[in-house]
Amino acid sequence: MTLIYIIAGEASGDVLGARLIAALRKARPDLEFAGIGGERMAEQGMPSLFDYRELALMGLLEVLPRIRQLKRRLQETEADIIIRQPALLVTIDSPGFTLRIAEAVKPRGIRVMHYVAPQVWAWRPGRVKKLKQKIDHLLCLLPFEPAFFEAACIPVSFVGHPVLESGVDQGNAARFRARHGLAATDQPLIIMPGSRRIEATRLLPIFGATLKEVLARNPSLRPVIPISSVVAPLVRAAAAEWPAAPILIEDLADKHDAFAAAAENGAGLIKSGTSSLEMAVAGVPHIVAYRVNPITAAIARRLIKVPHASLVNLLCAREVVPECIQENCTPEKLTGALLPLLQSAASIAAQRQGFAETLAKLRAPEGAPSEAAAKAVLAALA
Repeated sequence: MTLIYIIAGEASGDVLGARLIAALRKARPDLEFAGIGGERMAEQGMPSLFDYRELALMGLLEVLPRIRQLKRRLQETEADIIIRQPALLVTIDSPGFTLRIAEAVKPRGIRVMHYVAPQVWAWRPGRVKKLKQKIDHLLCLLPFEPAFFEAACIPVSFVGHPVLESGVDQGNAARFRARHGLAATDQPLIIMPGSRRIEATRLLPIFGATLKEVLARNPSLRPVIPISSVVAPLVRAAAAEWPAAPILIEDLADKHDAFAAAAENGAGLIKSGTSSLEMAVAGVPHIVAYRVNPITAAIARRLIKVPHASLVNLLCAREVVPECIQENCTPEKLTGALLPLLQSAASIAAQRQGFAETLAKLRAPEGAPSEAAAKAVLAALA
């Protein structure tokens, strides 16, 4: 049987990997899978070499204390791939780990497809030359990426963004309000501090202080936090000190219901990243925030080549979603950006116009994103 080895290094990659496996199995039931993933990929029958959460690290200073452990995991993964000799290696996002593996095994004749283009168009574009040496094919999520990578002679497929098939726009607001005892006038505030421990540790205190300020002006606000297993203990501990006990969401369907309720009369306070696209698909007005170690931030500022942190803003080429990054990530500035989205119909309408533009650009020419990705994988096998 044909073996495909898949590596996902964080929660979002686990979801992508699971959808890809499901789409591939539908087309080719004879395929076998091995690699590194999480619960979602395990549900599709793929055993993981080790717990993918060991790789959910971010930031230069945050990685350094774990460098020996990561090196050991790199060696274990490389050895496993060489022993198994898969027909194709599919690496998903997490370039710090996955592309090191790709670089190690590609010279041994193993073909490599990378899913989710590394944002070299935003960080040091010159690195695209090294990427060409590590992979055979690239699956892109964003419409402006193919031209950039094709210019470097990297074979590319634009498969569309997976947020389009995430179900975030299929929630039931009435069900959420009934389940959690929210009145029609209650305004849900979706708070998303990130899926990595270091992100949540930095943002939760700031978000808690912001909630206190916004509540003073909007007493009808009801905080809602979707939590993952990685950061659940941190969120529970931080939320215990907040001025209003948040509704903690662990079930995916309940999360989508919460988005639907927030789309009616609420808003979102979220970490910059893919969550912004989730908010856009669900129609939830929101702001994005981010803060890293000051040294990491200083280095990043020298490298960043794009004008916006939010993908919604990048796709619209203007600031649709307010961005509060690094020194601007303060309770005062977050409050000032958030209040209009809870009180001003014009501010909400302007964001939703940008959301519509964003979604139109995220759709691939053919099929759902996972189906388009599966077609690219099958073409590579053929």
